[in-house]
Amino acid sequence: MNTTLSTSLESAAKHAGLSILSTTSAKDFNGDPTVVFELALPGDSARTLKLELSEAFEFDKPHLLPEMESHLAAAAKRLRNPRPECYVTLAGLPIALGKFQWPFHRSTSGADTYIVHGEMQLADGGTHGLHAKVAGSVTVTFAEIVPAMEQPYAEDFVYNAIRKTVDLGQLEFLKSGNRQPVPVTTRFYSRWQKKFVFTETNDNERLAYLFCKVFWLSGILGNNQPVWIADPQDAQYLNTTAADLLRVASSESGKEWIKLDGEFASPTPQLMDLKPKYEAARDAALNFTKPQFNEEMRSGHANM
Repeated sequence: MNTTLSTSLESAAKHAGLSILSTTSAKDFNGDPTVVFELALPGDSARTLKLELSEAFEFDKPHLLPEMESHLAAAAKRLRNPRPECYVTLAGLPIALGKFQWPFHRSTSGADTYIVHGEMQLADGGTHGLHAKVAGSVTVTFAEIVPAMEQPYAEDFVYNAIRKTVDLGQLEFLKSGNRQPVPVTTRFYSRWQKKFVFTETNDNERLAYLFCKVFWLSGILGNNQPVWIADPQDAQYLNTTAADLLRVASSESGKEWIKLDGEFASPTPQLMDLKPKYEAARDAALNFTKPQFNEEMRSGHANM
């Protein structure tokens, strides 16, 4: 195992307030060696996040270190969530993301793309087993804007591309099935602004998103433990800033629905009383991801 990588990661994790619970040798999609680090907050081994890096990767460089430090700092705050692997979509679907095989690998089909495989689960507290195996892809040209094809430099935009693809109804939740594509194209990136742009939102939409997040991730999945609402990953998804998310959450409009404690929030009883509303939104969003058929054509009534 690359002791230089382990030493560098241990130092960066400590700087972010994280502990490394375990370090394991693994292999990527092509069989090349990787190292899997299991990260946790000191004294809390119940909630962990995994970081998988190519064994030969050296991030202790001026153009790579700042983003690694930023990734680990965000991970430290996300680990305070009761379910750190869980997110919500703008349409109101609670999801869990995991089983990703980092780093990216070149496509084996001959396409000029990099691929990363992972899995998305419907995370609404049920036992239905609905999920989607996903294959996130970027073109070789598009990959030039990414500092490194490793997890800390790509996880945010890959996760947000998955959420956006769900919003578009282009990923279906199944009990079994083939891997579904998630193309990360230039439509998600502004070369003029030099940033990812997934969805334009206003203050009302951002506040509604935060209410939905707090309802599902704290109220339903987290036993009312507070969740981080100034998450830069959410900010990228909503085309805003973490500071702006905190601002709208702190507004007068939010006080009836969420209890704010710094950058973390839990639901009020009034918000939890809206359970039928959030379940209906979940059902509608889930139905939107299912293929729709013209029943008249199915019955042979097509006008040809």
